[in-house]
Amino acid sequence: MIALDATHDPARRSWVETANDPASDFPIQNLPFGRFRPAGSAQPWRIGAAIGDQVLDLRLAREQGGWGRVASAWLEPLAEGELAPFMALGAGARRGLRAVLAMALGEGSERRAALQACLVPQAAVEYALPCRIGDYTDFYTGIHHATAVRKLFRPDNPLLPNYPWVPIGYHGRASSIVVDGTPVRRPLGQLKGPDDAVPRLAPTQRLDHELELGFLIGTGNAQGEPIAIGEAEAHWFGTVLLNDWSARDVQAWEYQPLGPFLSKNFATTISPWVVTPEALAPFRVPFERAADQPQPLPYLDSPANRAGGAFDIVLEVGLQTAAMREAGVPHQRLMQSNFRDSYWTIAQLITHHTIGGCNLGSGDLLGSGTQSGPGAGQGGSLLELSEGGRKPITLANGETRTFLLDGDSIELRAHCARPGARRIGFGRCEGHVLAAVMPA
Repeated sequence: MIALDATHDPARRSWVETANDPASDFPIQNLPFGRFRPAGSAQPWRIGAAIGDQVLDLRLAREQGGWGRVASAWLEPLAEGELAPFMALGAGARRGLRAVLAMALGEGSERRAALQACLVPQAAVEYALPCRIGDYTDFYTGIHHATAVRKLFRPDNPLLPNYPWVPIGYHGRASSIVVDGTPVRRPLGQLKGPDDAVPRLAPTQRLDHELELGFLIGTGNAQGEPIAIGEAEAHWFGTVLLNDWSARDVQAWEYQPLGPFLSKNFATTISPWVVTPEALAPFRVPFERAADQPQPLPYLDSPANRAGGAFDIVLEVGLQTAAMREAGVPHQRLMQSNFRDSYWTIAQLITHHTIGGCNLGSGDLLGSGTQSGPGAGQGGSLLELSEGGRKPITLANGETRTFLLDGDSIELRAHCARPGARRIGFGRCEGHVLAAVMPA
């Protein structure tokens, strides 16, 4: 577990004035990492830290000098425009650099004059994936999503018997992971209705989103050497928002017996800013299972995980139609849930993934699964919110939706807030839908 220190002090302020706005996602207590360059340019990608509405260019910052030998070594891979080599240095380097940057960006810092010229407005940049994602596994930790989906299709058997025991997951497709703002093309796939004699190739008519978090691995493990539950969080570098786009009608026809394939592999969108475990430390909460639920097997259990392995992260989904965008109307919030309701913790996912000997590597991505809430209207997908398409959602402008139409945009947001801590956010994870292209 990460101890709170001076970097978490809610009274700490930055000389970057916009970071002191209570509504900012990126106060000095956050300092997430991302990969950026000036918008519309062909300049090399570079690594930055978000502070207020600015990005601190870490290549330019390192060139200013004055960091000391150790901090300069931490900044070196970041100055080359690559996050993965820094991720592989481990938690000590990440925590050390956080402390150094917090000092340099703090109110009254002697580094202000040198670093002022290293700031770039976020409004003037474009983003890439924060690192090369070597592999991608998507879990199914949202028990309220799992229960709701099973009730829609198998009301007499809402959960499979292995669900309370095993962190269910499947291997996804890393090549189609894209960053916030990248358009998503409506996919083609085989569709077969209940009255169709044979399937047909067609664009999906039931395009959906899934509200998830993604966890990037920092340091990996050797093949055949599992990561124990007490060591798992040391391998976790940071967290992003993740939209696991889904073609529900393609999924219904293809998923048996081996699970989703084309219904999931066409696109996964993540947010550009990687929020570190240190930034999330004030928002830990106990991991608890109801007394009538099976308790985790010993390899997935530890006193530390029970005491603070879960996190209080508020999650939201917004929808903007083409008509709303043309009228200048922002995304309308569809739902809100909380990651503290996840059935498994981050540490448990890492441990279970490796228990059979699988080797994780720097930059690997683990998806949480859809994070629905327990209440009505807290579904993390349109499949749940529209009850399988049977109950259209009416938007404020009178439009209705069961599933996504061309021109629609989905935006994920998240933040952490509690008394005695500074509110932090994750930025935006947005993608809008383009029309399908049929083969010639």
